[in-house]
Amino acid sequence: MPPASRAKIYRGTTRNLRFLAGKLRQGELMGVPSETVYGLAGDALNPRACRRIFAVKGRPRTDPLIVHIHQLEQLELIARPNPAAYALAKACWPGPLTLILPKQDCVPAEVTAGGDSVAVRMPAHPLFLRLLQAVGRPLAAPSANPFGYVSPTTAEHVRDGLGHRIDYILDGGPAKVGLESTIVDLRDPARPRLLRPGAISRADLRRILGR
Repeated sequence: MPPASRAKIYRGTTRNLRFLAGKLRQGELMGVPSETVYGLAGDALNPRACRRIFAVKGRPRTDPLIVHIHQLEQLELIARPNPAAYALAKACWPGPLTLILPKQDCVPAEVTAGGDSVAVRMPAHPLFLRLLQAVGRPLAAPSANPFGYVSPTTAEHVRDGLGHRIDYILDGGPAKVGLESTIVDLRDPARPRLLRPGAISRADLRRILGR
């Protein structure tokens, strides 16, 4: 028999967003909505919170996390962008595109699996953006499911999969895309590489980058 859920699902009211933002600043984890799938969010600059993400999901520590921001100005705080990155970000953000770039020193090794690069995206879900703004810090948020299971697209899916391991879930309705973000490696802007296909296609990337 599966363990009982302890997670509470919260509607996206201003009061609830303030409450949940405070919990994230304290190092708590929670399920959050995005346009792709629901994520398991924690403070991306808090090593302990990031370690808890791996533990809750059962995710290998060698699998880096994606960091989420709410405005383009935050990109330079956690990564070292180049003109190609700015071109894609301005064309596709907010949206289901993740960029891999050299990281800034403030990003913990837990986020990057000890590497010198970081994965960043700006989600398009309005409620997730409001939560990010309320927290005032970037959030690491891989899909909110046990590692190896199907990614969740509703708050109820998150509760069914991880509700016995977390206390908070923000309900933003069903995910519209239902597919993880496209990932592009731009560490060498002269040789961009598509690492994971998604809603933004290879043709879209070629059109934007002109190559």
